[in-house]
Amino acid sequence: MKKFSYRSSIRWSIGISIITFIFACIFSIVATTVLEGVTWGLGMLTVFVIILIGIFFDMIGLASAAAIETPFHAMASEKVKGAKQGIRIVRNADRFSSFCNDVIGDMSGVISGVASGLVILKLIGSADTNPLLHTIVTVVFAGVVSALTVGGKAMGKSIAIHFSTQLILYVGKIFYFLEHQFGIIIFNGKKNKSNHGKRGKKRATRSN
Repeated sequence: MKKFSYRSSIRWSIGISIITFIFACIFSIVATTVLEGVTWGLGMLTVFVIILIGIFFDMIGLASAAAIETPFHAMASEKVKGAKQGIRIVRNADRFSSFCNDVIGDMSGVISGVASGLVILKLIGSADTNPLLHTIVTVVFAGVVSALTVGGKAMGKSIAIHFSTQLILYVGKIFYFLEHQFGIIIFNGKKNKSNHGKRGKKRATRSN
């Protein structure tokens, strides 16, 4: 069992690394192309949107790791939309959180850094050529971006831990919509079904 788990982990790590590389290249090209054609004001707004995307995915990634199956089983028995999808997310929390935190979250941080550099160049180009002003603009904007990223993720982590069930249910409803409207199944629920089913029963027993 351990050997299978190890191989599965290696395959997943390689696959997610390739996906990250492809996504990073695509989004970097798109962000660079878009920012080259806009003013520094719209560029700043774009950077802040990228930061918010990273914070959001970091939050739901942590929520999937913090959530437990038991509430979703209760909701699924009442036929709440998204509950079954929430169970699948919790059962695949390692992969879901890896994609949200490591792929989207970290990639957003890298792209926001690249975008910030382009915005600073535009801002400096439209302002005075004083070297001191250039330095101040660069330091202040970089500080604002860093503060928003770190502060936003800190708040997101707190929300994710305290409202993990609600957040995953919302994501589950999105998955439910994708499944029933477009036939897109994110997690089929077959992998680790028996293991997580036992784990869910053990948790329910302990809670009782």
